[in-house]
Amino acid sequence: MCIEIVNKLSGIRMLFAAIALLGASGTSVASENPDANQILRSAIDNWRGITSVSEMTMTINRPTWQRAMSLKAWTQGDKFSLVRLTAPVKDAGASTLINDKQMWSYAPKINRIIKIPASMMGQSWMGSDFSNKDIGRSTEILEQYNHTLLRSVQSEGHQVHTIVSIPHEDSPVVWGKEVLMIRDDYVILEHQYWDQDGVLVKRLKTMEVSEMGGRIIARRVRMSKLEEPEHWTEVLHHYVEFDVALPPHTFTLSNLRNPR
Repeated sequence: MCIEIVNKLSGIRMLFAAIALLGASGTSVASENPDANQILRSAIDNWRGITSVSEMTMTINRPTWQRAMSLKAWTQGDKFSLVRLTAPVKDAGASTLINDKQMWSYAPKINRIIKIPASMMGQSWMGSDFSNKDIGRSTEILEQYNHTLLRSVQSEGHQVHTIVSIPHEDSPVVWGKEVLMIRDDYVILEHQYWDQDGVLVKRLKTMEVSEMGGRIIARRVRMSKLEEPEHWTEVLHHYVEFDVALPPHTFTLSNLRNPR
């Protein structure tokens, strides 16, 4: 019981601190502002659509080296994602599948499908700064968090909403809170990940916005860790198509191993 009370008080303190920090330099939230849940829902719908197919380049940067990989990805609704490496040749075919809350990885070098346990969802994906959960475009934030609209300000011709998301007490997540800056056209400009001690750990920042697939989306994004500023991973989209018909076998283990 004491632990539960401490956790509740800690969460409340974090929320108040975030409100004080973000409200100090911006416009206060007005009652006519849109609902935080709806803003977040619309932002996720904007980059997933009913279905989506995309091609992109992922660049991993380290102080002494840089590596680029080509990827193709498919999504359907909130629950299904498939990401497949297409280059370089030595990594081509390596794939990750998310089917609802379950995740598998296919390693072509050993011709083996590996089930990813929940404990490894936060681990690095292919040595990048994106986690397994990040690369699958997980939408668990909609179900596992409470969302509060902190402020809405005008910036470069757009209204930008700042939302703080705090996990439910029983949510199986590692973050103490997540903070998102979302434009009025539902482009996520920044997504911050804070630990249980209220320390900002990593940040996903939009570097370039463009119209692709008939929508305005974040074309180039960068994930970076605050303690290691020279360690970052960028994803650049070359092609995106939304609301396309996908074969029924797309998100299956057989397609993960043997693409059709």
